[in-house]
Amino acid sequence: MKLVRCAFLVAALFAGSQASATVIDLSTTKCQEFLQTNKDEVGIILAWINGYYRDEDDPPVIDTDKFVADSKELAVYCAANPTLGLITAADKVFGK
Repeated sequence: MKLVRCAFLVAALFAGSQASATVIDLSTTKCQEFLQTNKDEVGIILAWINGYYRDEDDPPVIDTDKFVADSKELAVYCAANPTLGLITAADKVFGK
């Protein structure tokens, strides 16, 4: 639950601050880079991945237990496949 709150807080802070704007290109990010990213950016990335891999018709509900479980599953997969692209890993883990 803390991870979700942190992700949204950080996203709000980034949205309101032009000085600390960062571009994260997930199409070129490798699992190793993702695992070494700071906690704030990891929260943003995981929140984005969570939304991206949801069905279009899913209700606007965040199941924090599932979010944390999915995040751990992706981290374990990335740790075992550090040279794999993050989106490729997420595709394999979340089946898109």
